[in-house]
Amino acid sequence: MDIPQQISREFNLDVSQITHTLALINEGATVPFIARYRKERTGGLDENQIRDIMDKSRYYQELEDRRQTVLDTIQAQGKLTPDLKAKILAAKEKSELEDLYLPYKPKKSTRASKAREAGLEPLALWLYNLTSPQADLKEKASAFLNPDKGYDTPDKTLQGAQDILAEKLAENADIRKRLRETALEKGSFVSQVKKEFKAQKTKFQMYYDYSEDVKNIPSHRMMALLRGEKEKVLKVHLEFPREKAIAYLEKYFILHPESAAHDVLKDTAADALDRLLSPATETEIRKEIREKSEEEAIKVFGDNLEQLLLAPPAGRRIVLGIDPGFRTGCKMAALDATGRFLEDRTIYPNEPRKDTAGAQKILSEMIEKYAVELIAVGNGTASRETESFVRKVIKDLPAEKRPQCVLVSEAGASVYSASKTAAEEFPDLDVTVRGAISIGRRLQDPLSELVKIDPKSIGVGQYQHDVNQSRLKASLENTVESCVNRVGIDLNLASQELLKYVSGLTRQTASNIIAVRDEQGAFTSREGLKKVPGLGEKAFEQSAGFLRIREGEHPLDNSAVHPERYAFVERMAKSLKTTVEDLIGNTFLLRSVDPSSWVSDDVGMPTIRDILKELEKPGRDPRDVFKTARFSEDIQTLADLSPGMILEGTVTNVTHFGAFVDIGVHQDGLVHISQIADTFVKDPGDYVKVGQVAKVKVLSVDEDLKRISLTMLLDSEKNS
Repeated sequence: MDIPQQISREFNLDVSQITHTLALINEGATVPFIARYRKERTGGLDENQIRDIMDKSRYYQELEDRRQTVLDTIQAQGKLTPDLKAKILAAKEKSELEDLYLPYKPKKSTRASKAREAGLEPLALWLYNLTSPQADLKEKASAFLNPDKGYDTPDKTLQGAQDILAEKLAENADIRKRLRETALEKGSFVSQVKKEFKAQKTKFQMYYDYSEDVKNIPSHRMMALLRGEKEKVLKVHLEFPREKAIAYLEKYFILHPESAAHDVLKDTAADALDRLLSPATETEIRKEIREKSEEEAIKVFGDNLEQLLLAPPAGRRIVLGIDPGFRTGCKMAALDATGRFLEDRTIYPNEPRKDTAGAQKILSEMIEKYAVELIAVGNGTASRETESFVRKVIKDLPAEKRPQCVLVSEAGASVYSASKTAAEEFPDLDVTVRGAISIGRRLQDPLSELVKIDPKSIGVGQYQHDVNQSRLKASLENTVESCVNRVGIDLNLASQELLKYVSGLTRQTASNIIAVRDEQGAFTSREGLKKVPGLGEKAFEQSAGFLRIREGEHPLDNSAVHPERYAFVERMAKSLKTTVEDLIGNTFLLRSVDPSSWVSDDVGMPTIRDILKELEKPGRDPRDVFKTARFSEDIQTLADLSPGMILEGTVTNVTHFGAFVDIGVHQDGLVHISQIADTFVKDPGDYVKVGQVAKVKVLSVDEDLKRISLTMLLDSEKNS
């Protein structure tokens, strides 16, 4: 198989785009680097297209390796015919290849293999090819009796022959493909509740007696069925038209309908279907649909994670992070504008101590001492009570000294607090104080802080614990890498956890950068990276453009312009009779440049346009402006909610069936897909994003199951 040609056809791209992309990857280039700095070679492919090409190339390479193994194995058996070889070479899918290999694949003992060992294959072939309507089957079978192998009667011998034929039928590649297609087109997944759960109310209640077409079932419902089965609440099976399948098998298998073997062969076809083909088909269909569902779930998780990582940062502002609590108090951590930890204190404004006077004194002192601009309150236990207390305190402060109070998601903060990373960063601090620091830093820069946490712990997934964990991990790491490099990183402030995601860097080179920075002070130029141990020319090429240096030696060190293009920009500035420093931000002068006049063999139009765009606003942050939701002070628990209430909240998770919104009651509410917009919504992600501030109306509240149903259709009659 010509892999680039095949991928080119599938993705409708020029084959040169595929070959150049694969060549760059083989040269050690990263996806962010290729997408940003090698557009001429790829024809402007984006990161998703490049990753798709990588994945498809890997799939076809694995297919080619497997194809060779199959050919070698069958050749060694002396059974590789020209026709079979042609079919194997033509296979485009792994499932198709495995179907062709199945009859020749070494397998454990089966009913058919036992019959073959007893010498019954000639009898099986005789039955299959029989044309006579008068032949005596039992008389023929008597000639094959083998008592030592357990075939001591004509009936047992005939059954053994049938077992051989049933297995041959079940291992036929064309039949297996046809049944899979039938199941995909006409089949249904059916679920029933197990008897011990019939009288119970569970989260799988809608699936207690349920059926949905295989071709239509959405990923989230398939994952729900599988989880219900895994938790032993549901029984799930695949149904497809048995009569049509039997009719097809009989037509395919029974060559001579008038022969005396007709009834035996008919029974054989039914046995092959019920005992071998149906279970195999269900296994394969389940695998196929599950993999598709997992891909969708992983994509949903990746999209949500991307939105969370790219959430608007509050920026370089002094923050007080608060990890709220009742009995153990609220841990407060003051952070300077760069996120550096300053001091921690504990207050007890809530039950059981309810020391509001003492808590107010300490909180006011810290606000005054550090000129706090923002207060980040974690949204876990005691969050609304603590937020309410904080708002009362700051309300009495002078307007010019009044910080803004923001409720911040603390999903995963406890995981970070107890992690090796947190212990290395703050070895002398209690885990709860580390949590308060993390909450505060999330407000300053969500990306820089969230990269320290296992993405699965951030809580924006859809059945993330049910999917293939290695694929999920790879996908989420790709998402984090993409976000980090899209934003760009301050070389002199970034943590090791953040640096390791920069294109071309590893955990070790990131550690080495920190060590050099600690020993020699802040980097003053990108060129200084070349002195970092273990960071060679290739790593420099891949990483330099994504690392920023404020007030660096070269004015472009704080931009996305790659060092390999500094000389190009210098020539451009000279031709415009100015300096690089004065050219940066000079919109009038930059827009007077004719990009086509600068195109050369070395620098193409895509790169020139990127450079001009970057020079207008160097180091611009692609993230939106910081904005937060205001929760109602009267609504703090589920019991405070009632249908019809209109509230402001923050979207915390987007799935294929809707969006979850935090409205400040410790339990996110669900806006079903039908309640997102007053039009047909195919993908909720087209309408809402994680981190978005939204107004919602309460439709219903189920306190037993802790479920809140919301709508975004505030003015529509659809929710009435």
